[in-house]
Amino acid sequence: MIKILDIAMKITFEIYYHTRWGESLFLSGDIDELGANEDNRAVMMDYQGDGLWKYTMELPASAKKFHYEYLVKSGEGIRREWGSPHSFSPGRNAGEYRLVDRWRDVPADLPFYSSAFIQGIFFRQHADSVVETIEPGTLTVKVDASQLRPDERLVMVGDCPELGDWDVLKAPLLNDSAFPEWQITLDGRQLKFPFEYKFVIVRTHQREVVAWETGENRICREKPQNPSEAVVVSGLRFNGSESQWRGAGTAIPVFSLRTDYGFGIGEFIDLKYLVDWALRTGQSFIQLLPVNDTTMSGTWQDSYPYNANSTFALHPQYLRLSEVGYLNDEVEQARFDALREELNRLPDVDYERVNRAKMEYLRFLFEEQGEATLSSDGFKAFFRDNSFWLRPYAAFCSLRDRFGTADFSCWEEHSFYDESAIADYCAVWSPWYKSVALYYYIQYHLHVQLSEVKEYAHRAGVVLKGDIPIGISRTSVDAWVNPQLFHMDSQAGAPPDDFSIEGQNWGFPTYNWEVMARDGYAWWKARLRKMSEYFDAYRIDHILGFFRIWEIPFNAVHGLLGRFNPALPFSPEELQGYGFRFDASWQTVPYIREDFLDEIFGAYTGEVKERFLVHKGDGRWDLNVLVDTQRKIVGYFSGASDDMSILIRDGLMRLIDDVLFLEDPDRPGYYHPRISAQHTHVYHSLDEDQKSCFNRLYDDFYYHRHNVFWKDEALRKLPALISSTDMLVCGEDLGMIPHCVPEVMERLQILSLEIQRMPKESWREFGDTWAYPYRSVCTTSTHDMSGIRAWWEEDRARTQRFFNEILGEQGEAPSFCEPWICEKIVELNLFSPSMLAILPLQDWLSIDGRLRRENPQEERINIPAHSRHYWRYRMHLSIEQLLEEGVFNTRLRELIERSGR
Repeated sequence: MIKILDIAMKITFEIYYHTRWGESLFLSGDIDELGANEDNRAVMMDYQGDGLWKYTMELPASAKKFHYEYLVKSGEGIRREWGSPHSFSPGRNAGEYRLVDRWRDVPADLPFYSSAFIQGIFFRQHADSVVETIEPGTLTVKVDASQLRPDERLVMVGDCPELGDWDVLKAPLLNDSAFPEWQITLDGRQLKFPFEYKFVIVRTHQREVVAWETGENRICREKPQNPSEAVVVSGLRFNGSESQWRGAGTAIPVFSLRTDYGFGIGEFIDLKYLVDWALRTGQSFIQLLPVNDTTMSGTWQDSYPYNANSTFALHPQYLRLSEVGYLNDEVEQARFDALREELNRLPDVDYERVNRAKMEYLRFLFEEQGEATLSSDGFKAFFRDNSFWLRPYAAFCSLRDRFGTADFSCWEEHSFYDESAIADYCAVWSPWYKSVALYYYIQYHLHVQLSEVKEYAHRAGVVLKGDIPIGISRTSVDAWVNPQLFHMDSQAGAPPDDFSIEGQNWGFPTYNWEVMARDGYAWWKARLRKMSEYFDAYRIDHILGFFRIWEIPFNAVHGLLGRFNPALPFSPEELQGYGFRFDASWQTVPYIREDFLDEIFGAYTGEVKERFLVHKGDGRWDLNVLVDTQRKIVGYFSGASDDMSILIRDGLMRLIDDVLFLEDPDRPGYYHPRISAQHTHVYHSLDEDQKSCFNRLYDDFYYHRHNVFWKDEALRKLPALISSTDMLVCGEDLGMIPHCVPEVMERLQILSLEIQRMPKESWREFGDTWAYPYRSVCTTSTHDMSGIRAWWEEDRARTQRFFNEILGEQGEAPSFCEPWICEKIVELNLFSPSMLAILPLQDWLSIDGRLRRENPQEERINIPAHSRHYWRYRMHLSIEQLLEEGVFNTRLRELIERSGR
């Protein structure tokens, strides 16, 4: 027998990196020779001096493609490169390879490395073939250039014939198969080393020059040392002053979409029509609200899209039933067809009827075709990749339906999640299997339809932008399966703002970040990775929650009794250091005095004293045990609708809010100043000197004390989370913004949110659109606000100031926001420096008097002050109609193009 020798190949890694004292450079990779991706097995490189590190290894000639990365190890831990690992594919004949790399730091134009651009806006539909191997004697150069449009290419031009002798028309094109990395392989035998060169961006046709690299010429000295050696130079980045890309988009919830084929609600497939409209009008982004399943009670109250029963599952209401299949029973099919047409004619979403009908249809369809679907290869692959969340979710839905409640504390033996018990519950021999498998079936079809839409959008160069809620429901799969990740005895919300003077109480449990950190935030990363299957960009709802959350005691209803967590509460000694005379006996409990009870309760004061208060003497009162918390008050008056009961209820709630300090529940004896305490009776009882002292400590607490502390908190969490996917990251940074927030967002290159009527500068009444940062998303309004037209009518004096000062118009402002005014407001946003101008569909339509809705109040999606708002807004015209509006669409496209977007 003849033994075939597997001749070894030699690979040398070279990298220039100037370490600090105590640091060393290591190589880690997915092959045994580089430690099999285990940090403790990474190999140390040899320092050659002048910042050069080397490492040489041998591999069998049969070795295949492998991945590797550089690590800096020190006593402080490990520092890694940015981005995906390097990759290397050995050639067929070369015996030696020299890989000359650059350390990869976060690029200054990070957003353009996101899938929003790489797979969406700049997606190259006709990319070059993949370069399979590297031959001996060659020089391969790899350079990152992320901002090239689909009709642009990169050429390498230099001072030798092989590079065109500085003639762009003769210079070789680089391969774009690994965009945004470009690659070229040159015959080292034909090159004269060293040589000078630059990269140039050209338009594909006729090589029209778009941009030369800036700065000095590059010099290449990496010559193959012998005929069998191949050299690969990678990690270069295009040095350019490319024009800053700016785009436009539309924001609308999926449920609000209207097409001729809908079932009374928007569906994922409807997004294809919206993509067509975006393409026709020159838009590149479609921004949606959360699309997760919110089914809890089966009532309209489930319409709140930020209260999901699962952070992974999609909402069944978004399925296009006809795409799933038709019923064998023609009579039943005809009944559903008629119901579909009836519901689709409604001006608003009838959440209950729509979802009941869809679930009834899906149950019928599952009986007919469920077994075949669950046996398909497509479903098996989906289940394999998603079983970690899909099985608990399906069991949750089955148990919710079985017990008639999503409150898992009522589920008898399944009140607490037990993985083995749920595995038995979901087993094919279980009597509950069919009720579980129904939800496998539904989620699979939702996945298929939304994935299809994403691919459709990619082909059009349009990006789908999702929304990731800051909170989770306390009756959700997530809370059931992983209760240790949440503080179930507290509630998340927001301090008082323009949306709600009493603050907002969302009811969600807050995150236990300490526990989440133990496994590297695995739950968050899995959540984001699932989202990246369908979206290329996402909005972090209430990004402040990663710095600190507004945590409200479970027995409170208003957001005024909340506190920041984490925070640095004051000790009594610190409060005294501000000159404040702190007294917990009356400053941390409801301040109830005789002299203002009439002001609150009027004619009912006597009855309130008799039924709900306890006299303490000297004009002081306490609440009795029936109503000594806001939650008790709400329970006591539940169902009451008469004016007297409502007035007394609201008055008692105000009494509980009337405190100056809140004691920290985790650190007894430490205190938080109550938010907006200056509006309380207890504050007004202070003398002027004490008010001044309180104001000083209050301002320090809310605007200075926590800046470094909260910055460190955010930088512990956000980098790991946003780097877990390649989606474009945008943050909703409205409200009470600490100084550290824009600093962290700038550092991590997270796009901010800019709204003209909610300026970031406290001294401005209206934002300056011309001064918006480039890395931002600007908009005219959000789903939590009234649109342009309704806002115009809310405050006449403010509207007049906007008309004169911002729009530069003379005279009296019109009573209604006429189309020409709407267009000027839209233009202010389009012409801003913001990378993205994403406007609500209602505000795009506002510029056309024929198309916009007659009553602007009907365009409102949500009112944040109403915790049980019915989310049911629908377009008043179909997307098919919108596509046919040639005059409007042409006008809109011209407006967007004229703004440079």
